[in-house]
Amino acid sequence: MFRILVILVLSSIATLSCAQQTEEVAGDSILQNRDSIMISKSGKVITVASYAKRYQPRKALLYAAVLPGAGQVYNNKYWKLPFVYAGFGLITYGVIYYNDAYNKYKNELFTLLETQAPKSASQLTEEQLRTIVDEARRQRDMFIILDAFMYIMQLVDAHVDAHLKEFDLNPQLKVSLQPSVQQNGLTGRTSGFSLTFKF
Repeated sequence: MFRILVILVLSSIATLSCAQQTEEVAGDSILQNRDSIMISKSGKVITVASYAKRYQPRKALLYAAVLPGAGQVYNNKYWKLPFVYAGFGLITYGVIYYNDAYNKYKNELFTLLETQAPKSASQLTEEQLRTIVDEARRQRDMFIILDAFMYIMQLVDAHVDAHLKEFDLNPQLKVSLQPSVQQNGLTGRTSGFSLTFKF
């Protein structure tokens, strides 16, 4: 009796694993067969595996690493490209500005120390020049760090955006803000706004 039960269970598992199922989901037929799922929309059959390979996160990350903004172009998010280059442009301008100030006042400080004059050509004392040089170096280094942060952020944006390309968003998902009035035995009538989430 035990042998017959084991044979029946194994044969039913083998039958279920090889069976092809067809389901109707919102007017679209879905065919499932072992490792592949096919979605038919208006007569066109698309395998989900090939659909998901259209946007590869690794490829978007590689493109963004080689050329900043290329990952966003790969993901067809062309509107992000001006923001990427505007960010890099502004931050790089800050690096250049503070590097020029650092070099200018550092040279004035060296000239002042060599000539032993009380003031430099720009009428600054040694202490003032040292403060300006330190501040310019600190600001330049901060802008270099911001430049590296901007580079990493555009890499992360390209990678995450490629992952989210295949994310299925529920069309019934809604968030609404509505006025509300509540009656409470302790506090009486209260009015305000309610935030409603529909999933």
